[in-house]
This record gives sequence, structure tokens and C-alpha cells, in this order.
Amino acid sequence: MPPDLPQPETDALHASLMLQETVKQEIRRQGGWIPFSRFMQLALYAPQYGYYTGGAHKIGAAGDFITAPTLSPLFGQTLARQLAELLPQTAGTVYEFGAGTGALAATLLQHLPPHSLREYCIIELSPDLAARQLDHIRRHAPEAAAKVRRLNTLPDTFDGIIIGNEVLDAMPVKRIARLSDGLMQVGAGIENDTLCLQNRPLDNPGLIRTVETYLPHLTPYTSELHPAQHAFIRTLADKLTRGAMIWIDYGFDAAQYYHPQRSDGTLIGHYRHHTVHDPLFLPGLTDLTAHVNFTDIADAGCSAGLDLIGYLPQSRFLLNLGITDLLAQTAPLDSAAYLHAAAALNRLTAQHEMGELFKVIAFGRHIDIDWTGFRHGDICHKL
Repeated sequence: MPPDLPQPETDALHASLMLQETVKQEIRRQGGWIPFSRFMQLALYAPQYGYYTGGAHKIGAAGDFITAPTLSPLFGQTLARQLAELLPQTAGTVYEFGAGTGALAATLLQHLPPHSLREYCIIELSPDLAARQLDHIRRHAPEAAAKVRRLNTLPDTFDGIIIGNEVLDAMPVKRIARLSDGLMQVGAGIENDTLCLQNRPLDNPGLIRTVETYLPHLTPYTSELHPAQHAFIRTLADKLTRGAMIWIDYGFDAAQYYHPQRSDGTLIGHYRHHTVHDPLFLPGLTDLTAHVNFTDIADAGCSAGLDLIGYLPQSRFLLNLGITDLLAQTAPLDSAAYLHAAAALNRLTAQHEMGELFKVIAFGRHIDIDWTGFRHGDICHKL
């Protein structure tokens, strides 16, 4: 283990070792190799030991990463302005994926018009995480907690607003390598009873077509494909009878994502606020993530007949909706509270922070409003 990384506690290390055994058993059952997407699925979501299913607190200053809703309530307050415009044209339900700590839900419940919001549904598979989310909401938005409902399966149809902040980046990806001897799919194998990365020739016709759509004809060149993201968006789009979808995440359009100079893709690990480049490092304790290909997301939504409303940087979305006005209402200008809120706003909107790397993409069906969040700065032409 690299000496500059914090040592895991005994229980955490034991959990990681147990997950590694689970992965090895899967590899043996599959004949000695599994695609990287399957390894990533197990590393993040395996029952009891996966990164998101293991029960540890991952989000916030004490965890591995900080999200916009936990950074400042200004994020949720600003998003609420956009949702408030949309809710009257739907059945009045908000559906949140990837609710994390429940911070975004609590802020939205506090600031959405009570007469417009009928129900707030959190789609969450983990009972442990769902309990923590509801506890947070009850403590921070007790007057609206009765409107919250947990779903552990998708409804047959959606009539409302679907939202997700940093959801897509946590979905398993395919790792593909274009090498001098052909297209390879990166996966996990076992050498000397240790997990290792191994390549296998890519023979899936559908993946090969996607490779030829996106990856440049350069060798060596390795990057990610996102069939799980595409299928997820397409499934939700097919079920959306009326309403909208808003996704906020870090990523690029396809031309940027598969730039010739980005020859090793975007896959990265996060371990206790440290960047890790070995995706096999301490499985279950390391967050694995890849940037979003927003061109592919746009294709998934539009192919299901949704209207592509807009695509722009997070900074422009928040500024369009008046986040600076909300900042001015937080506290007196010379107070410590104001300075703290202003520093958080800077992280949310600054080009070198979250403002430009994070993007917002929205779709609609049977919605007729002038979306304030996309009024200026739309860059759909890049998709």
C-alpha cells in the first residue's frame, strides 16, 4: 500500500478482503475473467461489502468526496426554483435517484411550494442508506417529511420530475483498449491468487459499433463506454409519460471525452480524499467513477422521444436561476456565515472548481415553460 495513503481500519480492511474473495469466486465461476464493468459493479454495489452498500459514511468532509448538496444548501435552494416552475405541469411528484445523505431532498422539501409538491419519492435500494436519508430529512425538514416515500423498484410510469446529482458517474463502465493487435476489453483476472487487470479480445458487435462511433483510431488508446448509463436513461425516458428529467454530473460531450490526448479515459478512484489510479486498490473502500459522456445521454433521451431542453455548465445553470440573489439573503455581508456561504458558492460556480466540469442536462415531455435554468449559455450544439 502506498505510504502516503491513510491505512484502513481493521474492520474496513477485513471487509475489503472479503469483497476481494467474492470477486475471485465470481472470476473462477466465469472461467478466469470478468469484464471491468462486472468488477466495478461488485466493487461498488456487492451486498454488505460494496463501496455504496457497506454501510460506511462516504460523503462529506469525513468521507471520500463532497457533493454539491452537502457543500451548501444554496445548491438545493437554487435547484428548487427550477423545480417550482415545472411541478404545476405535472402530477406534483419529485423522484430523486442517488439521494446520498438526504441533504438535497431536505433542502428541496424546505423550499418547494407545498401546494405544488404532492410527494417526494427517493429511489433507493439500500435499506441502511434509506434509513439514514429519512433520519436526515426528519431532522432538517420535519414539516415536509410526511411527503417522502422510499421506492426500491421503478414505478410503471413517471408523471413528475426525475432528478439525479452525481448518479450517472457511479454506474459501471466498459473499459476498451484499442491496441496494435486489435480491440480489447479490459477486465479482471487472477494471478498468484491476486486480482489483476487482464485484456480479452472484444467480440461484442454492439460494443464494437459503439467503439467505432466514439473512440478515435489511435493506438494505444483506452477509454470507457457507458451502456449502463444509456440503458438507464432510456428506461426512465420510456416510462416518463409527462414531466422532466434533470441530471447533474461531471463529464463532457463526446468530442471532448474521446479527445485524442485523453488516451487513458477518465476512470479514477477516490480513497479518503486521495486520488487513486489503480482501480483494483482496496475494493469496497475505494470509490470508482468515470466521467459522463453527455452526447450518449442526449441520444438515450431523444431516442425515446423526449425533448432535449438544454445542456450547459453547472455554473451557468445556477447563475441563471439566481444563486447570487440567494447568497445575498443568507446573512449580513460582513458576517462569518456570509463569507462561508460565499466560499461555497465559489466552489459551485468557479471554472477551476465545480462550475465548468459539472454539467446539467434536462429533458421534457409535454412540458411548456421557459426553463429559467437554461435561459442563457446553452451548449447543446456541442452534443
